[in-house]
Amino acid sequence: MKGLAAVVIGRNEGARLIQCLDALVSITPVVYVDSGSTDGSVEAARMRGAEVVCLDMAQPFTAARARNAGLDRVRDICDAGFVQFVDGDCEVVDGWLECATAYILANPEVAVVCGRRRERAPDDSMYNAHCDREWDTPVGDALACGGDALMRVVALDQVGGYDPRLIAGEEPELCVRLRAKGWRVSRIDAEMTLHDANITTFSQFWKRARRAGYAYAEGAHMHGASPERHFVKQTIRALIWGYILPLTILFSAVLGSVFALWFTLLYPAQIVRLGLKNGGTRPAFEAAWLLTVSKFAEARGVLEFHLRKAFKRPAGIIEYK
Repeated sequence: MKGLAAVVIGRNEGARLIQCLDALVSITPVVYVDSGSTDGSVEAARMRGAEVVCLDMAQPFTAARARNAGLDRVRDICDAGFVQFVDGDCEVVDGWLECATAYILANPEVAVVCGRRRERAPDDSMYNAHCDREWDTPVGDALACGGDALMRVVALDQVGGYDPRLIAGEEPELCVRLRAKGWRVSRIDAEMTLHDANITTFSQFWKRARRAGYAYAEGAHMHGASPERHFVKQTIRALIWGYILPLTILFSAVLGSVFALWFTLLYPAQIVRLGLKNGGTRPAFEAAWLLTVSKFAEARGVLEFHLRKAFKRPAGIIEYK
């Protein structure tokens, strides 16, 4: 079989990057793509034997661009058939590489295989716990992977890799194009990575949700007309709860209509419904509250995308940490 390589991307990840690289000692080569770090990340990566690529920050940065740069470097130095992509704030757990490699070799129609990503410190904040629940997606054929995944290089070559223009949602968009070429994306029942979201404030949570809304809008703009209707439901849901319903409440209140109160009650009703649906526990209601509130941030992200398109402004990354 052709070899296995790893591509790690990061920016000022500090100790998280060291943990990430130390967990990849069994892979050669490991390519680290740095995006303007000022915390010694480049030197730390070189000390651990990684091939380092420093992105030209004069060009707009995206994670997709960084992953493509890492893949290009892998092609320059070896003939790898598979690449494990890892975000610099993640740590690959023992046994994942062997499990994922065995699976993708046994299933030649699979382009991407991912497993269970867990938060390193889910008890540190309700936002971290929310991320941990978000990663817990069903096993089997998947619509998307995250930043951590084992990918078949020939499949990536067939679709031209990641779209470097996307500031978020680049992995789901890549998976749409892979499936259009007949490839499968699989999630298997195996531990894959530990992720350190480190979200401790509402402001961080809001920015992350805003970025998701931007990704929904851009994904729907690119592939919404396809049979998959990529991100269309997510975009519509964000607009209904984040814009249409608030505007309806506002206009009803201006007109003095009693319906304003009833429309307002839809939000607590939604939180109760989601909380009870997921077990009625305190974490379930916390998750329901976060999901409901996030729609306002997502709606803002949707609006940002369409305003950018309308005024032909360049996209800028939305960082939450």
